[in-house]
Amino acid sequence: MKNTYNINILDISKLPTPSEIKSEYPLTSKAADTVLAGREQIEKILARRDDRHLIIVGPCSVHNVDDALTYAERLRCLADQVRNRILLIMRVYFEKPRTSLGWKGLIYDPGLDNSANITLGLRLARKIMLEIASMGVLTATELLDPVIPQYITDLLCWAAIGARTAESQTHRQMASGLSMPIGIKNSTDGNVNIAIDAIKTAASPHAFIGITEEGQVAVFHTRGNGFAHLVLRGGQNRPNYGTEHIAFARELMRKGGHVPNIIVDCGHDNSRKQAERQTEVMREIMQQILAGNRDIVGTMLESNLVGGRQDIPEDLRDLRAGVSITDPCLGWEETEALIRRVYEVLGDPHGTCFSESNSTAWIPWPD
Repeated sequence: MKNTYNINILDISKLPTPSEIKSEYPLTSKAADTVLAGREQIEKILARRDDRHLIIVGPCSVHNVDDALTYAERLRCLADQVRNRILLIMRVYFEKPRTSLGWKGLIYDPGLDNSANITLGLRLARKIMLEIASMGVLTATELLDPVIPQYITDLLCWAAIGARTAESQTHRQMASGLSMPIGIKNSTDGNVNIAIDAIKTAASPHAFIGITEEGQVAVFHTRGNGFAHLVLRGGQNRPNYGTEHIAFARELMRKGGHVPNIIVDCGHDNSRKQAERQTEVMREIMQQILAGNRDIVGTMLESNLVGGRQDIPEDLRDLRAGVSITDPCLGWEETEALIRRVYEVLGDPHGTCFSESNSTAWIPWPD
């Protein structure tokens, strides 16, 4: 009898179970404290019991362990200095959704050579997140494959459901069972209603099929995620962060019975994927906040050690350290200056964070 299934499958390789990977890189008490404290702080901001501004900042995607840890160390120092007005969370993105083709992220191709060593990718992802959390740095990522959460989400403070998956029932159900606050992006065409529908779905109980830590297929029953919120990222090369866009999103959320918690992604279509324009978006958001808007609870920035982007070279020895291999990013110096300027605009009650050598006057903010 001819085979009727797996006809287009060339090979099947078993992965280590989540519990096996976790036993290799076990959660430490320091990392657990960081994660729990980070989630609590984010939840307080979303519940309007903490008036700090969230900034989710870091590489468009992580492709190098040393670069990620260097960035985390720099962010740790900055986070400590601005903590009374800003809660900094590091982007630690390992999965890259693709409209067609391209590098799919560290978990899927850690060798940057299409070798698809996913076992190594999972180990590296957990190792990086564990080391960053052990530094005391809060972590954020986008969750794409519904199997991945069992490997890394015990180290995660904030998660995103991306523009390409916000309409997916699988991802909405997954979001309902996640242990951390989750931001849901508007779709790539700019449709905000899809994200708001997803927020409602994520907040509700569900039953769905997944895998346990031991790799067993099981049915998961969820209570719903009460901290799902909206992320505006623009669409079809058009921004959606202006006052009229924020007002429209706020009213849609209120009509849907949701607290209008909005995070603005300063990159993607809001900046037309021009890294330097993220500064313009941030300036506009600060103007809205200074004008009294309290529904914008946070912003996102794509930033790396060195600004710009690069293609993956044929000879990986030509790869430039600290430069994005996906979307273009702000460099560290521009990122630090921008965050310090935001801190200044939001108010520095002690007046201790600025000096002549750390001037941010290059950013044309209003007085």
